[in-house]
Amino acid sequence: MLFNYSLFSVFGIVTNLIFIGLAWWALQSLNFEKFLRKNRVGQARMLYILLAIAIGTTVSDFFLKYFDWSQQIPFLFE
Repeated sequence: MLFNYSLFSVFGIVTNLIFIGLAWWALQSLNFEKFLRKNRVGQARMLYILLAIAIGTTVSDFFLKYFDWSQQIPFLFE
């Protein structure tokens, strides 16, 4: 039982990192330069990082909840 929680925790960490990376990759396609002030490169990078974390974590939470719910469906028929 404890092994299942540990495995799910590792799965959660890995999916969070994957979806944050995918969000970072997707954000690179946007052209934010016209919305940002000049000479604010550090703040723009921090904005990219925070947006990638916010989007990636939200998508990962959805994915993990969906996975957890799909694992609980067999209990409906017991």
